[in-house]
Amino acid sequence: MDVRIKNFIKTLGPGIIFASMCIGVSHLVQSTRAGADYGFSLLLAVIAANFFKYPFFEFSSRYTGATGVSILEGYAKIGKWILWLYGGITFFSMFIVTAAVTFVAAGLLSNLMGLGFSTDTWAVIIFVFCILLLVTGRYNALDGLLKVVSLVLLISTLTAVVIALFKGRVEPVESFVPKEVWAPEGILFLVALMGWMPTAVDMSTWTGLWAEARITQTGYKPSLKETLLDFNLGYIITSLLAVVFLSLGALVIYGSGTELSNNSATFAGQLIGMYTESIGQWSYLVIAAAAFSTMFSTSITVMDGYGRTMDRIVKLLTGRIYKWNYTFWIILVSVGAYLVISQFLNNLKSLVDLATVLSFVIAPLAAYLNFRAIFSPDVPSELRPPGWLKGLALAGLAFLMVFTFIYFFVLAG
Repeated sequence: MDVRIKNFIKTLGPGIIFASMCIGVSHLVQSTRAGADYGFSLLLAVIAANFFKYPFFEFSSRYTGATGVSILEGYAKIGKWILWLYGGITFFSMFIVTAAVTFVAAGLLSNLMGLGFSTDTWAVIIFVFCILLLVTGRYNALDGLLKVVSLVLLISTLTAVVIALFKGRVEPVESFVPKEVWAPEGILFLVALMGWMPTAVDMSTWTGLWAEARITQTGYKPSLKETLLDFNLGYIITSLLAVVFLSLGALVIYGSGTELSNNSATFAGQLIGMYTESIGQWSYLVIAAAAFSTMFSTSITVMDGYGRTMDRIVKLLTGRIYKWNYTFWIILVSVGAYLVISQFLNNLKSLVDLATVLSFVIAPLAAYLNFRAIFSPDVPSELRPPGWLKGLALAGLAFLMVFTFIYFFVLAG
């Protein structure tokens, strides 16, 4: 095998984990809702969000590729106040975000198992299982299986969309009234949709932490080119899939008179029903298992990301390594997320919108931190982003700030 291919295989990982995390709520829930409620009207919004957010995710991977450490170290070098600020943002948002992804996973598990347990009971089971896997280090063994199952969902989704395209869009029912994107409700959902498209900007720091872990695992330090290739592969996959999920919702549900449920288990049934309607009833168990496994992968990835982030922030702020710090944070985020879920039972849309809107509102600040770190003296000038990417980043900052202003303006009105 060619040496370059061998080295890239050693590098490959953080970008795939990133894609796996993104395919969760932002795709399965928000993109599907966008298509189901608004048809293809929000397609450009999905493409724009992925386009304008790209630089800030790239900056995190670029920083690690250029310096060998995560961008959190870059925050600390600029000033401890930035680390305190980012830590505060992370602490404030991690319970809501983890609750949203686990709530969806619990609904899919409830639909798959059909044992009559409540959604919050399934959420507890998922939290306990995730904690045990992360603490014992067994997630690495499970990761390969989850990637295979995610591939099954990917192939199934593409198949369902292709079949739906050949069938054509459903004929609108007589009572169907299209939702207006530029109505207040539509604008609020638009911001929520873009909040996690492809995912929250403040989660961009995770790719660097996973890249560090990959280097420790393989003993190979990739070049900047290899690091960015791994990241770009994951980003392209997740961006394309966002369009695919929106298309599935638009082709199968939009105009049919079906309203996506606020109950996570019922929503799960509707989601899987889209596939069986296109592919056939025989695919039910395959799709149900693949969809749950994908969301479970997102849940465990989110918990790991928050655990690693808070562990590193504490280390950078105190200068000390606490043995059980990572375990403490993943347990804390699980308990806090469960308390959030208990307040949103049978209100899936509100919980997801709360998490995604929160992510969008803090996105300009998170984006600015990455911009400042990548252009700091720690990054050699020849390894900094090219001019076109810097220009896109400035446009992205303007994009995020304008829509945040629009959100608050509509909310106040």
